[in-house]
Order: sequence, then structure tokens, then C-alpha cells
Amino acid sequence: MMFRTIGVIGGGTMGQGISEMLAARGLDVMLAEKTTEKLDRAFELITVSLDKQIERWALTEAEKKSILSKIKRANSIQDMASCELVIETISEDLNAKKHVFFQLNQICSPQIILATNTSTLSVTEIAAITTHPERVIGLHFLHPVAKVNLVEIVRAMKTSDETYNLTRQFVDDVLTKKSIKVNESPGYITTRLICTLINEALHTLSEGVASAEDIDQAMRIGYDFKHGPLEMCDRFGLDAVLAALEGMFREYGDIKYRPSYLLKQMVRAGHLGAKTGEGFFRYDKDGDRL
Repeated sequence: MMFRTIGVIGGGTMGQGISEMLAARGLDVMLAEKTTEKLDRAFELITVSLDKQIERWALTEAEKKSILSKIKRANSIQDMASCELVIETISEDLNAKKHVFFQLNQICSPQIILATNTSTLSVTEIAAITTHPERVIGLHFLHPVAKVNLVEIVRAMKTSDETYNLTRQFVDDVLTKKSIKVNESPGYITTRLICTLINEALHTLSEGVASAEDIDQAMRIGYDFKHGPLEMCDRFGLDAVLAALEGMFREYGDIKYRPSYLLKQMVRAGHLGAKTGEGFFRYDKDGDRL
């Protein structure tokens, strides 16, 4: 099967990045959101991302127009029936994701592969809501999608060999990213490891060992991280990190996954990181550090 038109459900940070990356590879993208306002915002932020690349001489105006022309607005989820692959990338809410897959199950033919970009939730449980769980798979892209060459391909209990092989070929050959096979486990590889580091950085901060800036500098300079763990938390979204840690704590029962109380406080205060302009650091409307 050749994937030519890809559906993306959810126009948040990950949905924007995935849509832009797919379009840059020459694929047609059908982007869906719950409301027209959210869809407009997604297109606005994709345009901002492309404009930043033009400023860095990494993209031309012609390439920007070509990429934007490849991304179409879905009038409703019904438009996903015209796609060969659909990637769901809404927030980490199991019931919401199951509802999306229940709808896709009614709309999409059994040949269409359905993928979820979840970072912690059970792909098996999401697939169980469908009548063809063998065509459901996890595709965990990492932020920022265009720059990170890794994709975790997560096999659920009933994911077929055909679905896995087609998906891996697509990731490796069409998207030219490095895929790794992950058998379903809470947090997979990347989320499980990075959230543990972030949580320990939060404990270090709350104990007054060092400032947020110094903690991040220690990891950036000392271990050659692009971003320190606290800025990573800001860019992932504090609410998303909290949800991931709570999910792993619930599943594993290990105290190392119990979220820092400071993280809970920040989320309750509405300081969710780059997307709200304030987390452990401050950001402008385009998500750049102030």
C-alpha cells in the first residue's frame, strides 16, 4: 500500500509538527480539529514555523507555499475516509482517544491504517474499541517533529505483521526517519526515561538545591543536552508531563514515577509552559524563550 494522503486528527503542537513534516515530504495532509477556531490557530502556527525557517535561510518562499498547499482543512472527521493512513494526535486522554477511534472505525475502510501518537497510553486498549484492531498501531513522534529523526513504532497486542511492516517502511523510506520497534509498555522508551529525568529535576528544584537556570545549564553544558530538563518540561507542556507521570505511576506502582508536588502546583496555577507563555521559564507567543 502506498500512503499518499495522510489524515492528522488534532492541531496542537504535535499535530502541527506532524502535518508540516508530512507536507514537506510531498505528502497530502488532511488536518482536523474540533473547532474552526482551533484549526485556524493550527494553520497560523504552522505558518509561523515556516516563516522562522525562512528567516534562517532554511526554506524559500516557494517551498513554504508548496508545503502549505499540501495541508488541507478537514471539514469533519468524515474526510478521513479519503486517507490511506490516519494519525490521531489529540491530548493524552484515553476516553477521548477511544472516542476518536470509535468514530474512525465507522468511517474508514478496513484497509486504512489507524495510528495513535500517544506517548503513554495503551494502544491495545485504544485498538479494542475498533472491529479491526489488527490495523491499529502506535506512531510516537518526538517534539520537534521536523528535527528529531526518531519514531517509536508501538505494536499493540493484535497489531498485524502487515500493519507493522507497512508502517515501518513508510517511516524509514518515505519519512526518512529512524524507527524503533517497541512492544507496548507504559511510557515506551523515550517518555519513560525522559519523564523520570524531568521529575528528578523538579525534586532538585523544589528542594532548593539549585535554580531552574542552573539545573538546566548543568545538563545542557555537562551532558550536551539541547534543552535542559525543565525547559523540556515547558516545551512538552507541564500538563502533558503530569499526565504521563501519573499514568506510569498508576501502571508501574513505582515511587520514582510519582509526580513532584511542584509540578502539580504549576499545572493548577495554569503555568503549562511554552503554550501558555509561562512555566519554569517565560516564552513569547511564538514559543521562543524570553
